Amino acid sequence: MPHFFTGDELGAIKSVSYAQSGAEKEWKASATVLVPGSSSGRSKTVQKLAVHAAGPNTLLSVARADGTASLYSIQDQTALSTVHEWTESRLKDGQRFVGLASAESGVYTCTSNGALRLTKPGQASGEPSSSLATLPTRLCEWRLSEDGRTFAYGGDEVELSLWDTEKAFNRPEGTVIPTATAESKKRKRHDQLLPGELWRAKNVPNDHLSLRQAVHNTALTYIQPSTSTSHQHLLVGTANGNVRRYDTRAARRPVADWKGVGKTGGVSTVEKSFHEHEVFVADRGCTLAALDLRNGRTIYSYKALAGAVSSLAPARSLMASAAQDRFVGQQQEHKGDVLDKHYMKVTPTVVVWDGRTDILDVVAVDEGAEDEDNVWDAMDTAAGSDSDDDGKPRRRRDKESRTT
Repeated sequence: MPHFFTGDELGAIKSVSYAQSGAEKEWKASATVLVPGSSSGRSKTVQKLAVHAAGPNTLLSVARADGTASLYSIQDQTALSTVHEWTESRLKDGQRFVGLASAESGVYTCTSNGALRLTKPGQASGEPSSSLATLPTRLCEWRLSEDGRTFAYGGDEVELSLWDTEKAFNRPEGTVIPTATAESKKRKRHDQLLPGELWRAKNVPNDHLSLRQAVHNTALTYIQPSTSTSHQHLLVGTANGNVRRYDTRAARRPVADWKGVGKTGGVSTVEKSFHEHEVFVADRGCTLAALDLRNGRTIYSYKALAGAVSSLAPARSLMASAAQDRFVGQQQEHKGDVLDKHYMKVTPTVVVWDGRTDILDVVAVDEGAEDEDNVWDAMDTAAGSDSDDDGKPRRRRDKESRTT
């Protein structure tokens, strides 16, 4: 059955499973507390979660508002044990984690002030180790590619940038990372790639008043995997509600710029769907919609949302969402139906799919029943038609009926 992990404002981590019950096969959620919340307020707010499958166990990475991070091993969805814990000492007041990813090479964390870290928990006989790197400040989102060879980021006056993961941690000492202020003073310097940087976007043209458009990338995701590190397809959401698609091989400016997708407060999150040419976009109001990557049109929108969606977790045919109205919702992809809304006592901040549950088997039963209904409908339609009139146009049949 579908299974997800959630984190909330008080630092609690929960395991949420969905199952169908009753004759109508309604979806119902059951939540189990894995890590209890803190009594010290929002200092332990879970800002990021990441999942990595390691054999029979699931590795769950957690990044919190106070700079602490943890790596847990989970068995049977509920049995949790701590693998390693560490603190990002470079995280300053007013900063936050903007990226977290778990891979074979270790756990990657990135903060809004550009503190990038690779933590290797070590094997049974080895000691944990960390590798550090520095990125530009004022970041809003950081993502690792599916194969872990590249990562991308964007932020407030920080253009979308693509990096080689290995080279980013092997950058020569003393490399100066330019700030947004320095870049605005020296545009030529802005065009120069840093050691380890593969590609950097260029700002869109000036508006109709010939004024420079502000750069504020608030969300991003990889659209599809690539065999080339320098050739990637990326999608970005902005603070003014635009969604932009980039092809790093084609141009530095977006190959598509869809305006006004985020209706309220700009785009908060974007996530790639398991369906081809489909991506999910949420704003800071109550809008959650599926977008067609070929033309930027809205395929469908989810209704019955009373709070802004802060996190999405697509899982093949189903998707979970965490919203500010304290509900963790379960939606059906490709149809726009809200199947269940589970109330949390504390506002959830992030949700991730466990990456293991085979949801397609569950949905296939419903799809099979729907296909069977379509067959019976077609048979009824055929039975209701006159066999003598088969193959004749409707206008001709009407004419014949008038002449007889």
